[in-house]
Amino acid sequence: MDRGGISIIDQQKDAIISAVKKITQGERPERQKPRQIETEIETEIETETWGAQERKRKIENALANPRITPLRILDNTVKEADLLNNNIANIERIEEKRDMNPGMDAIYILSPQPHIVQCLVADFERRRYRRAFLLWTAILPKELSDMLRGAKSQIAGYKTLLVDFYPRESHLVTFQDPYSFPVLYHPSCNDLVAKHLQTLAQRIVGICIALGEMPKVRYYRPKNPTHEAAVLCTHLARFVQKELDAYQSFDPNFSAPTSRPQPVLVITDRSMDLVAPLVHEFTYQAIAHDLLPVEDGERVTYCVTFNEGTDKAEEKVMELAETDSLWIENRHRHMIHTIEKLGGDFKKFLESNAHFTKDSSQTTMNTIKAMMADMPEYTAMKELYSLHVTMAQEALRVFGEDKIPDLAPVEQTLATGLDDDLKKPKNVLDQVVRLLDQDGIKPLNRLRLIALYILYRDGLIPEDINRLLAHSSLPQSEADKILNLDLLGAQTTHGLKDARPAPPPLFPRTTINIPQEEEYITSRFEPAVKSMLEDLCRGSLDPDSFPYTNPPPDVAEESLASQASLRSAAPRWASANRRQVENRQRIVVFIAGGATYSETRACYEVSEKLNRDIFLATSHMLSPELFLRQVGDLSVDRRRLGLPMDQPKPRPPAHIFDPPTPPAPMSPPFGVGPGGSRSPPVGVQPPSNSLAAMTLNGPAGQYPAPPQPVNGGPDRSGAGIPPDSGKPNKLSKEKKLRGLFGKKK
Repeated sequence: MDRGGISIIDQQKDAIISAVKKITQGERPERQKPRQIETEIETEIETETWGAQERKRKIENALANPRITPLRILDNTVKEADLLNNNIANIERIEEKRDMNPGMDAIYILSPQPHIVQCLVADFERRRYRRAFLLWTAILPKELSDMLRGAKSQIAGYKTLLVDFYPRESHLVTFQDPYSFPVLYHPSCNDLVAKHLQTLAQRIVGICIALGEMPKVRYYRPKNPTHEAAVLCTHLARFVQKELDAYQSFDPNFSAPTSRPQPVLVITDRSMDLVAPLVHEFTYQAIAHDLLPVEDGERVTYCVTFNEGTDKAEEKVMELAETDSLWIENRHRHMIHTIEKLGGDFKKFLESNAHFTKDSSQTTMNTIKAMMADMPEYTAMKELYSLHVTMAQEALRVFGEDKIPDLAPVEQTLATGLDDDLKKPKNVLDQVVRLLDQDGIKPLNRLRLIALYILYRDGLIPEDINRLLAHSSLPQSEADKILNLDLLGAQTTHGLKDARPAPPPLFPRTTINIPQEEEYITSRFEPAVKSMLEDLCRGSLDPDSFPYTNPPPDVAEESLASQASLRSAAPRWASANRRQVENRQRIVVFIAGGATYSETRACYEVSEKLNRDIFLATSHMLSPELFLRQVGDLSVDRRRLGLPMDQPKPRPPAHIFDPPTPPAPMSPPFGVGPGGSRSPPVGVQPPSNSLAAMTLNGPAGQYPAPPQPVNGGPDRSGAGIPPDSGKPNKLSKEKKLRGLFGKKK
């Protein structure tokens, strides 16, 4: 499913590394000095063994520490060696105590946060380094830029990178900000919305800039809306267009002409599809995040026990990342096919390594796990297969225990409006009530079912909602998790005698070419984003529901261009296929308020089917439980939400303002001992203070003019700044590789 081509992970990495290279390779050899990188301190979330409170901890961890810092950006996409091999002597955090190094240049990778700028100013006041090259992860607001006016002579270079986002997959970007949801939809957060939309706009534009694109902008505009947040996409699209125009003015030569069709950015929000976060999705990635204790924090991880049941049993936290080929290959497969594929691949592995085979006639999940214990020479492959076999096995166990096979057909009927025979369903309420009566259906799944039924019915009278909750043995307090859906545009309640026609669906469903296999019958629902993308690629996306910020002069011509690019999806020979990958139209979809893994899968599928490069961006990834938790919180007192905006602002550590430590007494010249006598020769000593400062982090602003270097200083963009052909010695290298990022890469 995941094809080759451009990766947003690589694009962000290249933006950071190339900026550093322009600095380190631009120095004159006679002025070579090793440099240092600094990053911000973060509070780590302690992991715990999963027990009775596992789901609660999973949600709490998802809501913890949402701020994107430069350290997290680097940790996610850049290897330490990528920086250290570019004449960087050391990497340190700007908020930690550091040595004075007035003879050394420093590269700072910074976020435009007030307390970070205060740390930077403190360095300038103490002349901690010889010169400073400033790389900002986002736009520095004018009021913070003004704080640097007194340090012009020390600023040798200045550049805004616009990398204030967090690539999760090659075509998936998150902002790691679950608090975006209450800011956008909570009635008491109206005063925060404008500033938050500005921040979102700049991050979205950062993604476009990283991809090298200046897209047309379209946005979701619901018809006949009833909720205040209906204007959210309209305002966000205007903010984005303004930022794109500002960047185009800042860099008129940015977007060079290409043979690709013009890119498109589509801005939507969670209200466009309220069903996707509720219905069970049966592809591997989605079901893992729904049913298993997958930790979805700075990294996506799962704890697996190797050699279980033996004296060599060992627990290990494994990452589900782009480097895991089995994960990439299977994450969008239906679970049935995932299990078949894992079994088939493992059988082929055994056939090519026959000395491991005991009895490979039946490769069940249990036999695969047993065979894994006998393969110590193939540790990496063994661990990957063990991880995914364990996850698949555990998912199937929970799948059965939670009675999801019983829930699935009814959920699909409610989500699609069609029964198993693809006809208008009958006796839907009876089916729902029967499931609510059934033992083994978990409270969360009962609540999801009730929410789906209310959305299917376009609202119920309040008394009926209370009856369904009581029938499900759910407390009345859970009602907020359903009723608050009206803040996202749903009709959850109506009067007893209210007569109104059901609103037409945004994307009418078709029964044409729907496979009749059992796994597809229970997976008939497709997220609205898939229909939207298919219509967009075919040139038939409704311009009333998805208008342009700057309408094209001829919409008909625009449609013809889309249809022409569809024809390029026809098969080609190998050389033509390479051109195809390079010439695919790029589409960025931003979903405000969080996205689901079913929507991620849909974007990859349309990319494959219609020959596009589609990137999904969002504030955070949603599990069904997190979505319902956040919807319920929309009626909670704002003071209880713990919004970062309502917390005390971070302050620089006190030691930043301490007077500099007096320099150590001068050592005698090399080779001269006390009293002027020559000392015996010794090995070359490494520099004791070989550090270089680089700092990371970033929010929003307006492409301000940076402080100009004085005396004809080097170009502030970072180009033309002092080559460094010198390589650090071995001891210095060891010092650098102590692992700032928490683990070696």
